[in-house]
Amino acid sequence: MAFYTYIAACQSNTAIYIGVTGDLFKRMSEHKSGRGGTHTSRYRIRKLVYFEVHQTLPEAIAREKKLKRWRRAWKDALINEQNPKWSDLMMEVSFL
Repeated sequence: MAFYTYIAACQSNTAIYIGVTGDLFKRMSEHKSGRGGTHTSRYRIRKLVYFEVHQTLPEAIAREKKLKRWRRAWKDALINEQNPKWSDLMMEVSFL
């Protein structure tokens, strides 16, 4: 089974959320419907802009913790490296 560390953003890309899940499609569907949690609901974080695949849950959690400690500029640079337009990557997830 694969585990995912992901970054989701609001429409204007001003607010982001970093999380971990075993089912990325399901989790992003929850975010899109407003059931993702307090922060994601408040800031309308609905767009998947970055994700990584990990073999174990501890690896995914360790990466999440590391990313959460990063400065916002570093997180933005990580996203820009793979997704410069900050497009919603949900279509890619549906093929996983």
